[in-house]
Amino acid sequence: MSKNIRYTLFACVTLLMCAFTPNAQKVAFKSNIPYWGAGGSPNAALELSLGKKTTLELGGGFNLWTFENNKKVKHWLAQPELRYWFCESFNGHFIGIHAHGAQYNVGGWDIPLGRLKIFKEHRYEGYLYGAGLSYGYQWVLSPRWNFELSLGGGFARIHYDKYPCVTCGTKIDEGDHNYLGVTKAAISLIYMIK
Repeated sequence: MSKNIRYTLFACVTLLMCAFTPNAQKVAFKSNIPYWGAGGSPNAALELSLGKKTTLELGGGFNLWTFENNKKVKHWLAQPELRYWFCESFNGHFIGIHAHGAQYNVGGWDIPLGRLKIFKEHRYEGYLYGAGLSYGYQWVLSPRWNFELSLGGGFARIHYDKYPCVTCGTKIDEGDHNYLGVTKAAISLIYMIK
């Protein structure tokens, strides 16, 4: 496991330990609806209140499936986020700072948009890590249900190994890419546990 992924996991565990303090009064379970549409990728997040205006979201997702014609978007992703709420936690506007770490194995997809064209003829395997800032809004639908929209931008350092086709195993290239852009987008349905 690379040193950077170990640091990301250590940071996530540290944030998780800090979340379970006597101030953790509210707990919410959520899922990002569009993420399920990305190849049927299960995802979930637990959000814990740290105070009247701060929360910690511990989210992630994965995909383990290979689709027809060996198409794949296999991955796991962890993305914790610390949030500040302008009104009160779990209600209204918020800003956040998030980190992300992931491993992936993607190829065989015919996506005719910009850089995504590369996934049709080649398979990419590797990892990424980074951080970003986000903004969002959460609506209270009922005492137990909320709805949230959020969007974040930031940086990701992406390491990849490139293969000539989806099923071949001979590596033809490797490299690193610095990405600056959207790092989080969510339309989430939320259940308030307590």
